[in-house]
Amino acid sequence: MGPAPAYRPRAMTDFLSPGPRILGHPRGAVIAEARELLRLAVPLALTQLAQMAILATDTLMLGHLSAHALAAAALGNTMFFVAWLMGCGPANALSPVIAHELGRRGDARAGVRASVRMGFWTVALMAPPLLGFLALTRPVLLLVGEAPALADDAARFMSSLMLGLPFALLFQLLRNYATAVGRPVAPMVVMTLAILFNAGADYALIFGHFGAPRLEIWGSGLASALSNLFSTALMAAVIAAHPALARFRILRRLWRPDWAKLKELFRLGLPMGVTTLFEVMLFNSAALAMGLFGTASLAAHQIAITIPSLTFMVPLGIGLAATVRVGLARGAGDAHAARRAGFTAIGISVLFMACTSVVLLAFPRAIARAWLPDGNAEVIALTVTFLYVAAAFQIADGIQVTAGMALRGLKDARAPMWIAGGSYWLAGAPVCAGLGFGLGWRGLGIWIGLAFGLVVAAVALTWRFVFLSRKDAPA
Repeated sequence: MGPAPAYRPRAMTDFLSPGPRILGHPRGAVIAEARELLRLAVPLALTQLAQMAILATDTLMLGHLSAHALAAAALGNTMFFVAWLMGCGPANALSPVIAHELGRRGDARAGVRASVRMGFWTVALMAPPLLGFLALTRPVLLLVGEAPALADDAARFMSSLMLGLPFALLFQLLRNYATAVGRPVAPMVVMTLAILFNAGADYALIFGHFGAPRLEIWGSGLASALSNLFSTALMAAVIAAHPALARFRILRRLWRPDWAKLKELFRLGLPMGVTTLFEVMLFNSAALAMGLFGTASLAAHQIAITIPSLTFMVPLGIGLAATVRVGLARGAGDAHAARRAGFTAIGISVLFMACTSVVLLAFPRAIARAWLPDGNAEVIALTVTFLYVAAAFQIADGIQVTAGMALRGLKDARAPMWIAGGSYWLAGAPVCAGLGFGLGWRGLGIWIGLAFGLVVAAVALTWRFVFLSRKDAPA
């Protein structure tokens, strides 16, 4: 037999996808797949970090206003985030749906256009009930026991912030469309410009600069809403101006229904939203529990959780890229390529998170002091302890998010939802409670419980991907 053929990418003009299909020798194919994954993942990770920078800007500005305003906005943002997560489910389902269309037919303009069109419909259908939920901010916060003064100001903040929810959902939809057709840099550039817009709007509307009225906490919510409008409008303009994005004519016949596509977006998207909500709720509950152990524990938790939240953005970007790459191969009927894309993504995430784990193990005290240069010795000691646990769960955190996103590429959404619920609330939460309160390990027990939930999720989601991808691959 002659030598195995080298991998042979197809031209982008023949295959409108986030990168070429990979053929040939397994080792060369894995290297080529890794290159295509990273081409998508790097701008996706930077986009996620840009979104965090916007939140950090809001926190910084409100912190300069008052601690009370910061606390009220934190409560309002928590409710907004819950609504956004649920609303983004169908928008996030757009990536695997488009990837399957492109994988199946290459130049699938009609299928892509119908998918995006129904994505617009999901936003129109979901925004009104979610806005109704946000309008109940004050009674909901009072119901869960928040102080009336905080609930009042959180409701004031929400009355302007909620205006940006439909635009936040639309941006997510447009971002996923651009990513799925191989243009992830466009959303990254838009989000980078949105950081500057949001900072300027915060500065003007909170404190009354540049001739604007001083609106304080209401102004902060309005600045965020305007930032969502800005990013959506700019993303739409980029799509209209970019030939590779404009050619799909996503606004054509916007009123025409495609009931099968609409049903698929909801069937995949709603479980995706609940999956993320399960994890977010556990980590938010952990923060509330840390408050019961005193100010030092809560402060240390807030500092320590910031680090894995930042490092998490990279495997999340890799996972988002895996959704597209796996979906592309699955749509083309190439089960081996889908399996290779998923495992390549998981491997890259493991390598990155192993590096961050080493950094956390080597420099926990220096990291803690960077946040508290003249800080409390007790807070620094607790932060160091929590960072050691964070170092231990870095790899598991990277695996669970990448494996979960790879399963989205297989259009598998319901099983990962149940896995997330079981991992975080039947495994992680009881360990948090048992160690933190039952055995009196306090904050350390809470963090071990979080780590345990992530490990269970990583194992279960990886097994699920192994099972599904092996089942579909020919012997």
